[in-house]
Amino acid sequence: MKGWLTIAGLGPGAAELITPQVSAALAQASDLVGYLPYLNRVPPRAGQQRHASDNREELARARQALQLAAAGRQVVVVSSGDPGVFAMAAAVCEALENGPASWGEIDVRVLPGITAMLAASARAGAPLGHDFCAINLSDNLKPWALIERRLRLAAEADFAIALYNPRSKARPQGFARALAILRTACGDERPVLFARAVFTPEERLEVVTLGQARPDMADMRTLVIVGSSLTRLVPRPAGALLYTPRSAYPAGGV
Repeated sequence: MKGWLTIAGLGPGAAELITPQVSAALAQASDLVGYLPYLNRVPPRAGQQRHASDNREELARARQALQLAAAGRQVVVVSSGDPGVFAMAAAVCEALENGPASWGEIDVRVLPGITAMLAASARAGAPLGHDFCAINLSDNLKPWALIERRLRLAAEADFAIALYNPRSKARPQGFARALAILRTACGDERPVLFARAVFTPEERLEVVTLGQARPDMADMRTLVIVGSSLTRLVPRPAGALLYTPRSAYPAGGV
């Protein structure tokens, strides 16, 4: 049988949010490749082999998956969220670009999933209802100076900003620096959503102002959304909604 490689997004955490297309690929696979916590989200299947690796081994993981597919295996690389957003699809493309010419014959597909910023936005209301951007605060693969520049420019452009990987044990100070940059650029009153482990039993949502935001409110399972100048919290007896209006014009404008 000819091998193939699928990079699949498992969504934010709840099994019912995995797409039918991804579920079908998982059922057909002879081999699953991925970071161990993500592999653990997939129920075991008889005869299916699992190849787990550590968090920072994305390129090695991609090469292993391609080698398996080249050998005739049916391989699924699993990612959380969407595989094309700060995840494994780019690593597989990089491995293909720099790998042997024979890998060019492998059937490669990318199957989307619900990424963290969309899941977090849905749980809170619609904070990404107008123009927004996403910035990964990890400096493992880019210099901190570039992160700072992107934060300043995103604030200047008045985007709502989704912040991925805000704070880890290895780099606890980065998020504090990011908050300081955003306060200088935006002031203290912007609403900030801290959405941890959405669509899991550990889910926690909290909305504070930028002035109230603290670094210890986030970890690597937290997605942070900093609102634009128009983002607002609407209090309701049934539960407050955080949203950014669809229009950038003042109320009653064009």
